[in-house]
Amino acid sequence: MKGKKKSRIKTAAKGGDQRNLFECFAQKTAALSGSSGAFLMAVAVVAVWVITGPLFGYSDTWQLVINTGTTIVTFLMVFLIQHTQNKDTHALQLKLDELIRATDGAHNALMNLEELSEEEIEAIRARYLQLAADAQKDLRAGKKDTNKPDVKEGFNIA
Repeated sequence: MKGKKKSRIKTAAKGGDQRNLFECFAQKTAALSGSSGAFLMAVAVVAVWVITGPLFGYSDTWQLVINTGTTIVTFLMVFLIQHTQNKDTHALQLKLDELIRATDGAHNALMNLEELSEEEIEAIRARYLQLAADAQKDLRAGKKDTNKPDVKEGFNIA
């Protein structure tokens, strides 16, 4: 099984299967669309459109061309960028989970925090806000704020 997993990782890195082909395309497109060259190209397209306005008498067709083009590009880019952002967010969550897991004394219950309800997250957030307020109070009193108080009250999420 390890051999299969290892070869799958190699295939993914090379963009070997169709799913990874889309991911590769999405990432490259998102990176290119965020470049200065893409911005300059978009400015050039708009400039050409504006310059050609008098040639076409500012007709409805002339306006429709730019509106249709920008709508299509925007529609497609939303999905590509969202896909890339989702992948990056999942990778970041996994990295943070690993840091929590590997840190002695860290609360492993925080590793799956994004799956909790709004109320559960708010309860934990309130506890951390209280810890921060207490630490700031300690600092103002000349004390250290490096202790690790227990946060059990915030984890009553069963």
